[in-house]
Amino acid sequence: MSNSIEIPFSTTLMVRDTCLCLHVQRAARALARLFDDALRPAGLTNGQFSLMMSLNRPEPPPMGPVAALLAMDQTTLTAALKPLQRKGWVKVMENPRDRRGRLLSLTVEGKAVLARALPIWESTHAMIDGKLPDGSVARLRQDLQALS
Repeated sequence: MSNSIEIPFSTTLMVRDTCLCLHVQRAARALARLFDDALRPAGLTNGQFSLMMSLNRPEPPPMGPVAALLAMDQTTLTAALKPLQRKGWVKVMENPRDRRGRLLSLTVEGKAVLARALPIWESTHAMIDGKLPDGSVARLRQDLQALS
């Protein structure tokens, strides 16, 4: 006789069918692959596009608010910035108001890459929106924002 605890297979099926975390993860992976494939000709991944778009502001933002917007810690943000810095698309500067902090900005080259990627993002988004029932896109965004 085994000392292991048995969980009924019916429970596995119930979790598979009802787990919000599982379904959001699956959808996020599928969307990430779709956008990665679409943005590849522009030389970007979906994560790089989102990061660069978050820097498209009138004034260079500090790292903290960018990390918060992208739901990542500053160490992860620093790692994500490195390839964009190497390509010359993003500049990290000392914050003149807080010498310990850093400000982030797009370079002229980075803005050009983002401008080339934007129509790709827009058409990919329109295709995805077209696959969802009328009105459900706005509701889906609202529901996801409520969870984050």
